[in-house]
This record gives sequence, C-alpha cells and structure tokens, in this order.
Amino acid sequence: MDSKYYKEDEYWVSPFNFREGSEADTLKGRKVEIHDATLRDGEQTPGVVFSKEDKVAIAEKLIEAGVTRIEAGMPAVSQMDYQAIAEISSRFPEAKVYAFARAMNQDIDMARDAGVEGVVIEIPIGAPKLRYQFGWTWEKVLEKSIGCIQYARSQGLKAVYFPYDTTRADEDDLDNVLKGLVANDAIPDSIGVVDTMGCATATAIQYLVRKFKTMLGGISVEVHTHNDFGTAVANELAGLMAGANVLHSCVNGLGERTGNAATEELILNLQMLYGYEDKYDLKKLQPLCDLVASISGIPFAPNKPFCGPRNYTRESGIGVDLVVKKPLAMFATAPSYFGKTADVALGKKSGKLSVEYYLDKMGISADADQVAQILALVKEKGIKEKRLLTAAEFEELVKQVI
Repeated sequence: MDSKYYKEDEYWVSPFNFREGSEADTLKGRKVEIHDATLRDGEQTPGVVFSKEDKVAIAEKLIEAGVTRIEAGMPAVSQMDYQAIAEISSRFPEAKVYAFARAMNQDIDMARDAGVEGVVIEIPIGAPKLRYQFGWTWEKVLEKSIGCIQYARSQGLKAVYFPYDTTRADEDDLDNVLKGLVANDAIPDSIGVVDTMGCATATAIQYLVRKFKTMLGGISVEVHTHNDFGTAVANELAGLMAGANVLHSCVNGLGERTGNAATEELILNLQMLYGYEDKYDLKKLQPLCDLVASISGIPFAPNKPFCGPRNYTRESGIGVDLVVKKPLAMFATAPSYFGKTADVALGKKSGKLSVEYYLDKMGISADADQVAQILALVKEKGIKEKRLLTAAEFEELVKQVI
C-alpha cells in the first residue's frame, strides 16, 4: 500500500496533498535548497552566544543532516566570528558557506579572506528603516547596492542581495532600485524577499517573489521570513510555490524576537507533505535540534513541531490503546521513524484504557471495578494538581485500590 502519502510504519499524511495540480506537482524537477542561518540570525536570538567551537559543531550536524548551504556568520562582528567562518569554510569542503555582510567593501573583503563561497549583502529598503533609522533615499540604496554587488562578484564571490524589510518597502522605491540594478549591470546571483518583521501574508510573499523574478530576468529568488505572526514556515512555502528556490531558516526556529522559519519544519514539510525528494536526512534532524537547544540554552516547547518532547504523548483516553499498537492511527508520523516512542500520559483526561495500559506495564491484573476506582483517583489528582501524574504517583494510587 506504500504511496506518496503513506509508508508502512513511517508516515500517513493527507492524500489530497498529492492530487493532480497540487503543490507537490509544481515541485517536480525543481531544485529547492535550504539556506540555514542558525550561526548568524539564530545567534541574534537575545541571550544566545555561540563560541567558535559551538559554530563548528552545529555546522557539522547540519551537514550530517544534508543541510550544506550554511550562513556561517558575519565576519565583521568579531575576530572569533571571522575565525569560525574560516574554519567552517576550510573544514567542510562539501558545504556552500556564505557570510553575512553589510553593503561595505571591507565586509566583503573579510568574507573573501575567510574563504566563503558567497556573501549575503544586507541593505535596508523598508520604508520605516529608510525614513527613521538611516535617513536614506532609494537613490542612496541603489548607489550602495551597485557598488557592493559588482565588487563582490569581482572578488569571485556569489552575491545574494538582501534588501531587508522588503515587505514594508515603498513599492516605487523597490521598483526604482531593481530597475537601477538592471540598468547598471549589477544584477546579483540571487535576491531575497526579506520579511524582517514577519508581517507579510503568504500572498504578499508570492507577489514579491514573482515581481523579483520578472524584473530581474528570472534570477534565483530566496525567501527569508520571521515568525511574528506565526506564519514563517507557511510564508516560505508560499514563496516556494511562487517560484523561489532557496528557503532561509534557523534550527529550532531561533532568531530575533519570535524567530525565523524552523529548518527542521521546512524539511519535514518538503519531504512528507510535498513529497519532494531531496538530500536531507530526517533521521539526523533530532540530534541537530538537540545540539542547538543545548548550546543555545533555549529548550523546546513541549509541543514544538517535530522536536517537542510531548509530540507523541496522548492523555485523552479515546483510542489510547492505538498510541502504541498502531501509532499511525493516532499520529501522522510514526515516532519510531524518528527514534522516538509514543507515550500514554495519566491525568484529568485519561480513560479506562490508559489505566489498563499502565497496569499491564506493571504486571498487575485488575477487574473492571478496580480499574474504574483507579481511574477516578487519577482524574481527581490530575484535577487537583493541574498536571500529569508521575509513574510513582500512579503506583501509590494503585496501592489504595489493589
């Protein structure tokens, strides 16, 4: 019965994802790449600091998971950052390493000297940024952009043009800058639709992707989103459907404020919901997520998609026997596929099957009346404590009845 939406003991997602004319169809034959920015934008999470050794360790885990396009940092930030970028560039030849740079030749020089393949050149374009933070006109933006794009390419670097706060730009300013790049032979290797404040809708992202491709002769478009309205992953996928082929992300959704699109969630979507056959190894994602959580000091939310510790935990008594016996009846993905186990929790919402499951684990037999009495005690304690019960607490309740 294996199919695009079902694989025995691995996953069972919606068959409607793969209907004729679906998003999955639009990805056939296309090249999609994850650009992981954990080592730069992820470190911009308030309170997070990565050492050189941390960055190298994270890069190694990214590569093991198949994520080989890595934004290794901003060399101008510190000598340590420069050294980390240089070591990642030299130590992992299979990786496409990029550095983040301001629209300044000296930043580009440092990136070149660190041995990277390309630079992500940031320059403001959002109306609030130009008006209140920089006091620039679009002409100033264009002037700086032309010089830096041309200089980066003259230094043998791929130039990713990163007009940040794109989604709050004045459209005339944006059009004038793009037309100016074309007129001055300063078309970058790729350009980013940058939702710096995470405030655009999916259709807005798609509009900008199509605009950029049209105005710049079909060049590669990248999407970089933040999660202020909880739409970062969805917006990146929307951009993909509009023709973008590079998606920016951070492991565990790290990043400024509410964070960026989560690397692991994008990969999970691409492979399981879109059926995109890529190089990414789903089974290597959990170790990567665990490492980043440990180093960053930011633990997973219990219900965090993919890596949350309670993703395969069920408290409700209905169908609880299937959690272990037939997980795909209760979950879209089998926990064993990711090296995890399903769990039955005891609390207010438990049912008789939950109690029987735990009694069986303890090797204890009980009749229907005893099960009902234990269940009543479990619910009572769950309500009183407003939490799940521990195994020890359950054992104490069992002793009261049996």
